[in-house]
Amino acid sequence: MVNIKLNDGNTIPQVGLGTWQLEKEECYETVLNALKIGYRHIDTAEIYFNQKEIGRAIKDSGINREEIFITTKVWPNNYKKEKIRKSVEKSLEQLSTDYIDLVLLHKNVGKYMEAWNELIELQKEGKIKSIGVSSFKEKQLEKIINVNGIKPVVDQIEVNPFCQRHELVEYLERKDIKTEVWYPLGHGNQKIINHPLFVELSNKYNKTPVQIILRWHVQSNHIVFPKSTNPKHLKENLEIFDFELSEEDMNRISKIDKKRSFDTIPIFLQYPVIFFLGIDMYFKKY
Repeated sequence: MVNIKLNDGNTIPQVGLGTWQLEKEECYETVLNALKIGYRHIDTAEIYFNQKEIGRAIKDSGINREEIFITTKVWPNNYKKEKIRKSVEKSLEQLSTDYIDLVLLHKNVGKYMEAWNELIELQKEGKIKSIGVSSFKEKQLEKIINVNGIKPVVDQIEVNPFCQRHELVEYLERKDIKTEVWYPLGHGNQKIINHPLFVELSNKYNKTPVQIILRWHVQSNHIVFPKSTNPKHLKENLEIFDFELSEEDMNRISKIDKKRSFDTIPIFLQYPVIFFLGIDMYFKKY
């Protein structure tokens, strides 16, 4: 496993396990199996409703807590100062840990400035090792950086071969903010995975098309956490450090960008969805 150094001096495993839409025993078994295979980076969020299962899997794995990198995220309904602290403390409790390696602001809406300042305080107290954001654009990033000069260590954004977001990724590189990737395979989109280029490169390098795509992410310096419950695929997703795509092939992949997002929630529905998921969070007594 390759570790990447963050701008605050901490390090993060470049490949991890995504857990969105994993719940209950399926989540527990998948995380436990992934840890046994060799994963050391688990990505979750309070809105995933699976932190208890992840905490239990980490404990039952028998692996020292210091060897496992945990990322979680705060939902916008909890961005107010008095709520974000409770949110982080709840995550600590559910994950059965004394600290969280990385906490992100999940969306670039609501009182994110207030939330960012409180994350800084929680980091000073040692409850959080690193702090970052998700789905933030240049304008919002500049706003939070200009407050006190403290930069997010990562921005977790959608990137895949059909949605490469070159301008934002280049901006993050200039600011020494690492690009974390959600939907690295376009939410498992078969038109990406079975694209003729990836079929060709699969034969050339004797790897699966998914491994080719994940290797492209790694060589692009992305931090990536594909999700799978299949033990075979979990293992394959880690087996991407024993080969390297040529510069020519990397350039060929860059040319298939369609600037197409696979986010299933249109922008005009973002606020209502955030509101109703917040209500769902309340009734689940999260």
